[in-house]
Amino acid sequence: MNLILFEKHELLIDRVILTGRRAEHILKILGLVVGDTLRVGMVNDKIGQGKIVSIRDLAVEIEIDLDREPLPAPNVELILALPRPIMLQRILKQATVLGVRRFHLIRSARVEKSFFHSPVLQPKKIQAFLQEGLEQAMDTRLPEVIIHHRFKPFVEDVVPTLQGQGIIAHPGVSARLADVFPGRAGGIKKILLAVGPEGGWNEFEIECFSKQGFAGFSMGSRILHVDTAVVALLAQLQLLHDLKHE
Repeated sequence: MNLILFEKHELLIDRVILTGRRAEHILKILGLVVGDTLRVGMVNDKIGQGKIVSIRDLAVEIEIDLDREPLPAPNVELILALPRPIMLQRILKQATVLGVRRFHLIRSARVEKSFFHSPVLQPKKIQAFLQEGLEQAMDTRLPEVIIHHRFKPFVEDVVPTLQGQGIIAHPGVSARLADVFPGRAGGIKKILLAVGPEGGWNEFEIECFSKQGFAGFSMGSRILHVDTAVVALLAQLQLLHDLKHE
């Protein structure tokens, strides 16, 4: 936990009182005492410094001074065929660390219906995974997660309302990510990255995305687990972004 996060409703003038997981981390992992300082941030707001002013019964009172905006992050929305719950937990956290601003969890032909009934999709569970990612990345901007139960309404009705250049990962396509990267022909654009299930998209799904202007690309001959593929793709997008700004 590189950043202690709190929400606006927890702030009383210029102080917060933390208990539970956050207090335990401050006291047992960081080993801080009254008078020590630490990095703090308000969800969807600024980052700054906190000073511990009291500790009572494993409750830590912190004086807050927020003085700077979080670092800018890649402007990426992730369209993800809903994976197995244990894999989704890892993706939500790691993709948040890597700067994804919005998640679209969608149904595809190779997604099991039971995945949509997983406790992992409960709002409180999702927020916990996202906050773990923010704490790691030292960011405060909580990503949005939208669940879409039907593929066709999503691709025909929702996708046209999204801003940005669509790119879709699919085995067997000759183009690579660098070939379809939105920034290669000019300014860096917002990116809509579509990643399919373990078995890949079917031909109908690829055709639907193609009609919406998504450019297909392959990650090569090796077949990756979805969570590995998401992290690798987001890292590559960041690298391509950085190279364009050198």
